[in-house]
Amino acid sequence: MAQTINLDALRGTPVTQDPFPYVIVPNFVRDDSLAKIEADYPDVKIAGSVPLPSLTYGGAFRQFMDDIQGDEMTAIIADKFNMDLANRPTTVTVRGQCRATDGQIHTDSKTKLITVLIYMNGKWEQPGGRLRLLRSPNSLDDSFAEVPPIQGTLLAFRNQPNAWHGHDSFEGPRRAIQLNWVVNQGVVWREQVRHRLSAALKKLF
Repeated sequence: MAQTINLDALRGTPVTQDPFPYVIVPNFVRDDSLAKIEADYPDVKIAGSVPLPSLTYGGAFRQFMDDIQGDEMTAIIADKFNMDLANRPTTVTVRGQCRATDGQIHTDSKTKLITVLIYMNGKWEQPGGRLRLLRSPNSLDDSFAEVPPIQGTLLAFRNQPNAWHGHDSFEGPRRAIQLNWVVNQGVVWREQVRHRLSAALKKLF
């Protein structure tokens, strides 16, 4: 089966190293796959990240998830960020909705080695919800790159203490897939339990 993602575009886009290593790839998801993936995207009605194993989705989305966690994608990311990922497990979470309180400035957990975000939102004309990569945790205005969550766009970065990011407030539908290579399998289990508990509490309240 043909790949749903453009690995050549990822392979050919250089990594920016300063102030932390990152790469932005527009049109990472192939045009001929977008409509099918969008139709099969999980129906995520709650805000926050939901673990992939907790969701129901169609075949095109399943192929998409297989492709982004495949050996070739892993090898490209490992080469770009100069990191051995061969025996590192992955976690995937899916977002469908954004809260007004989401997007506060943060760095990712130390258990995450590489973060990949793939956006699936068509055009994006809202001022909020545009992820900014930041030089410091002090202000969203202290940014050096902005990633609007346009359909098919990929952002990947190496997680390190200065990998600050966040976005202006937005409330409403905002589709994003987050893929992480993590330090060990224990992280996978803990993340799944944590996200499932969080999702259950959101549904309850």
